[in-house]
Parts: sequence; structure tokens; C-alpha cells
Amino acid sequence: MTNLELGILIALFFLTSIVGVVTGSNSLITVPVMFQFGIDEKTAIATNMFGLTFMAIGATIPFIRQGKIEPGKLSPLIVVTVVGSALGAFLVGYVTNQSIKLIVSIAMFVVVVFTLLKPQGSRSGFASRTTENTENTEKDGKTQNEDDDPNEHSSPYLIRGLGLVVTFLLAIYGGLYSGGYVTILTAAFVAFLGMDYAESVGSTKLVNVFSSGVATLVFMWQGLVDYRLGTILAVTMFVGAYVGAHFATKMNEVWLKRIFLGTVVLLAIKTLYDFL
Repeated sequence: MTNLELGILIALFFLTSIVGVVTGSNSLITVPVMFQFGIDEKTAIATNMFGLTFMAIGATIPFIRQGKIEPGKLSPLIVVTVVGSALGAFLVGYVTNQSIKLIVSIAMFVVVVFTLLKPQGSRSGFASRTTENTENTEKDGKTQNEDDDPNEHSSPYLIRGLGLVVTFLLAIYGGLYSGGYVTILTAAFVAFLGMDYAESVGSTKLVNVFSSGVATLVFMWQGLVDYRLGTILAVTMFVGAYVGAHFATKMNEVWLKRIFLGTVVLLAIKTLYDFL
């Protein structure tokens, strides 16, 4: 790789890291560019994942400092993410590029439609900011809770369970390639776990630390990481993500949603076009 190509990669990774704090989907741009520079496919994916780990750390720090992430409430999601991401990383080499492009494009279109139809998500998730009123009131000699239909309370648990399943399945994809992973995960947290976009953007950063970190360890064990290039890109992505996170924490809900949905639509169209 020439110095010019390295300079282009550094600039590209820095810019995508700034924007990617909100939108995610860095890998849909960075990995194909690495292919164009003659970097081996598996090495490109593994080295990009190495850099993503540091990007996720850099993006998470400002959110934690400003109290926008509650790590304790994310524990179940982190556990399933670690398992799923490790499994996905082991699958590298068994899924073709064309299959990945098709999966990403379809998933993004589905996420856009689902998010537009259900923009607020469920209030029953792990990270819901509200609590239910548990006071019982007397009515006809019975408490109000006694009059409730027991089946009424099954839906929140079902939604939370579905949220865990979706998080696990996305983690497999996140460990496999990561292109669009955080973007889709952001929508999933809103839809299933009762988060607003600001909370979801921050929470996915912490979850992604574990996703990309575990996948990177698997790739290192497989000997796929280019440490020289990976170190340069890791520093670049860490700084870019840290800068981008400061902007993201100051943006209001409306703009976060607009940037998120706009990016998903554009990337889905591009990915489907590449596949066709």
C-alpha cells in the first residue's frame, strides 16, 4: 500500500467515524474501499473490526460521562451480544460478499419501514425511563390488580424476549461483517426495548464495544489482523468517534431520527444496487 492510499484510508476512516457515531454503517464504506486498495478480503474485515473496537470505545466515553448510558440495564443485551458476535466471527469465510450485500440491503429496508410504523418503540424494555405505578386501589372490595387480566402483562415480556433474540441475531451479523450492524441495532433498541433515539444511539455504542471486541479477539486468534494498518486506523477511528460523540450528545431527538433514517435509506439503496 502506497503512502497516498494510506492517507486516503486515514481521512476516510476519520470522517466516517465522526458521522458513524450517529448513523453507524461505517463498514459499508470502509471495507469496500480496503478491497479496492488490494487488501485481502478477510484481512480487510478483521482489520476493520480491530479499528471498530477502538472507535466504539471512543464513542462510548462521552455518552457515559454525560449520563446517557446505563450499563446495568444493558447487561442482558451485552451477554447475548458476546455470544452472538463470537459465533459470527467464526463464520467469516463461509458467507460470500454477494450474500452479505443482499442481507444488508433487505435488512435496512425492513428497518426503515418498521421504524416509520412504530417510531416510539415499546415502553416495556430494559432501558425504559419510566416505571409503572404499582399502587393498588380498592374497587368493589377488590384491588385493581386483582381485576386485571393476567394475559395483559404477557406482551411486555414477549417484546423484551423478542428484543433479546433480535440482539443476538444481529450480534452474529455484527461479528461476521458489521456493515450496518449498529444502524439496525439502534432501530431494534427503539422498537423493542423502549428507548428513544438519543438513548439508543448511546447504548448501541457500549454494546458495540463488546461486539467488535469479541470478534476482534477471534480474528486475532485466526491470524487475520494486519496490526500495523489496524493500529493506525484504530487511533484514527478513536479520535473521530470521540469528536463525533460530542456532537451527537448535543443533538435533539428530531435530528437524530432524521439522520438515522436518511442514512439507512441511502445505504440500503446503494447496497442493493451493488448486489444487482
